[in-house]
Amino acid sequence: MFAVEEINRNTKLLPNITLGFHIFNAYHNDDRTLESSLVWLSGQGPTIPNYSCERQGKSIVVIGGATSELTVSMGTLLELYRIPQVTYGLFDPLLSDPVQFPSVYQMAPRDTSLPLAMVRLMLHFKWTWVGLVASDDSRSEKFLRDLQEEMVRNDVCVAFIYKVFTGLTEDERYHSYFLEKLSDSTASVIVIYGNTDTLLTLRFSEIPHTILYRMWVTSSHWDIAKKPGYIYFDNFHGALIFTDQTSKIPGFKHFLKTVNPAKDPEDIFLQDFWNSAFGCTSEIGKGDGAVCSPNASLDTLRLSYLDMTMSDQSYTVYNAVYAVAWALHEMFLVRSEMQSNRNGNNSGIYPWKIHSFLKNIQFNNSAGNQVVLAEKNSVANYDILNYVTFGNDTEVLVKVGEFISEAPLGQEFIIQQKAIVWPRTWGEPLPSRCDKVCSPGFHIKVQEGKPVCCFDCAPCPQGQISNQTDRDQCMKCPEDQYPNTERIHCLPKRVTFLAYEETLGMALASIAASFSLLTALVLWVFVKHKDTPIVKANNRDLSYILLLSLSLCFLCSLFFIGRPTAINCLLRQTTFGVMFTVAVSSILAKTITVVLAFRATRPGSRSRRWVGSRAPISLVVFCTFIQVMLCAIWLLLSPPFPDADTHSDPEHIILECNEGSLIAFYSVLGYIALLALGSFTVAFLARNLPDTFNEAKFITFSMLVFCSVWISFLPTYQSTKGKMMVAVEVFSILSSSAGLLGCIFIPKCYVILVQPQKNTKKFLKNNPSS
Repeated sequence: MFAVEEINRNTKLLPNITLGFHIFNAYHNDDRTLESSLVWLSGQGPTIPNYSCERQGKSIVVIGGATSELTVSMGTLLELYRIPQVTYGLFDPLLSDPVQFPSVYQMAPRDTSLPLAMVRLMLHFKWTWVGLVASDDSRSEKFLRDLQEEMVRNDVCVAFIYKVFTGLTEDERYHSYFLEKLSDSTASVIVIYGNTDTLLTLRFSEIPHTILYRMWVTSSHWDIAKKPGYIYFDNFHGALIFTDQTSKIPGFKHFLKTVNPAKDPEDIFLQDFWNSAFGCTSEIGKGDGAVCSPNASLDTLRLSYLDMTMSDQSYTVYNAVYAVAWALHEMFLVRSEMQSNRNGNNSGIYPWKIHSFLKNIQFNNSAGNQVVLAEKNSVANYDILNYVTFGNDTEVLVKVGEFISEAPLGQEFIIQQKAIVWPRTWGEPLPSRCDKVCSPGFHIKVQEGKPVCCFDCAPCPQGQISNQTDRDQCMKCPEDQYPNTERIHCLPKRVTFLAYEETLGMALASIAASFSLLTALVLWVFVKHKDTPIVKANNRDLSYILLLSLSLCFLCSLFFIGRPTAINCLLRQTTFGVMFTVAVSSILAKTITVVLAFRATRPGSRSRRWVGSRAPISLVVFCTFIQVMLCAIWLLLSPPFPDADTHSDPEHIILECNEGSLIAFYSVLGYIALLALGSFTVAFLARNLPDTFNEAKFITFSMLVFCSVWISFLPTYQSTKGKMMVAVEVFSILSSSAGLLGCIFIPKCYVILVQPQKNTKKFLKNNPSS
């Protein structure tokens, strides 16, 4: 009505032409739809196909088809007469087929971006478990398919899909089953898509409370605000509605305020609507209600009756009327250019002649927006409206966001979360999930055979954290950090090493210093009593070398304690290897000396020339030289260096010396083991030689202790990490050195200090067992 009146007042668009319109009912029933189409074609008399009985032959275009089914039902008949049909319902790609529907023109923009817009809303509020309800038609089928594809791409799961069949919405059993299915679902968010009439029953139902407090997401084509005046409910309070963006049409609100059936008594449609909306009757004595007030105005009606702002569907109807007017304008302009006869009426205007002008129509409406038809339709942009109901039976639609399909990625979706009024009992945006939230410290573990949204929560692995909810994977902490107990954030690792300040380091250092001092004391005792038989009996010089090397062995363990430095790392293993080689080779030389001494007593023995001080010392020097060469090669090719171990201890960075070459390290240890094994073998063979001060028994026992310590060292060293590995090596050095000192020299010191009478030549001569 508004568009026709506006066009008729425009002297430039259709001069000397007056537009009018007829209104016919359309039903979701093929028979009734065809009946209305035949009434329009035949006139108000009998509906006789191909006859026009009482019809003024001036209607040239049909504007209708709120759904694709209605368009197809009407189009089958109207196409016989090539009457243009301009639809204002949702854009349907099937109707764009020029072969099947050559006379159908669609005004609505393409809604291909609606699934993406709805999924953006789900992702924003973390709704990953969503139910889908749609009417059973081809358009809704395509929408469900597109929406599911978009949901799958974004890891949003479908809780259920339910289709509402047009012919069954009034069946009570079907209706109860439908509501029961919705009630049983764990989804807190339900998307509804379809035409108004199909889903009408759901809006007027006594919906169970379990469904009442769900979040409903829908499009404006399912008009949740419309309901009979005698019903009050807030089933859809807080719903979010995606509506096509429209521009404000100047003068429309003023037009609504001026509309009154008294001005046009022949408009029975307006009169019926007026009586229903205001609950009145136009004539005294008719009906049960009061007489309608002459001052009544549409702007006082509730939203359930009329939205004072032009809805997107009304906006499309408005553009459709103007499209027809502009097509007529172009047609008359062509006639004028061809100097055709125009007599001021529309005689000679046939419906099929308008097709060529409608196909290419393009104009700007009164809001300044460009309007095009057919395959040129642009992709729709959407306003997001929040449906809010109040206790006084009033309701409003509040814009809370928008979706601009052409906007740059990341900027297409805008939502004002604080402006949204949520469903009853929500109070805030609640999640809609298949399973519980995976709190920080846990990550999602998908269950096999279930949707991706239905998952278990598994703790983050060692060394990883999750500081957000529902993380697919945990994040690794940097090498210098470690997770806290809850595995929510990373803490800086503490630097650690075997320090003098800690109890273990202090104890080992004290033991090393004490044993070194004890060894020096033993050496002093031997030097002081150097001329006694017990000191002279087993090569006095080798005893001095052995005691000096043992003292240094105790002290070299101090290189392993304290913060590792380049000098420490270079010296600790090489000094240990050389000192122990000197000690073990001295013991080997002592043992060999005993054996050679007894062999030299035989007449004509060649061993006599090897008995003396020079040969054993030469053996010590030779054995030590080989170890020095091994250490030199090690230091030249792959020297040890300071390193930081960030993996062995999850909470500490362990400062240590990297050996550089494990082959070189174990070669040094292996060479010492070879010398020790040789010493043990020779000493074991010479243990029963008759001699008062025979060391062979003590050397055998000392080497047994030495080998036991280092054999147990190897597996223990390999199984420990960090500073404990260093402590194990220090302990092995101290214990093996102490074993050599105790087993070889303590018995001698006992005789020297406690029983000095046994350490004389007189005692030895008078002792029959000597």
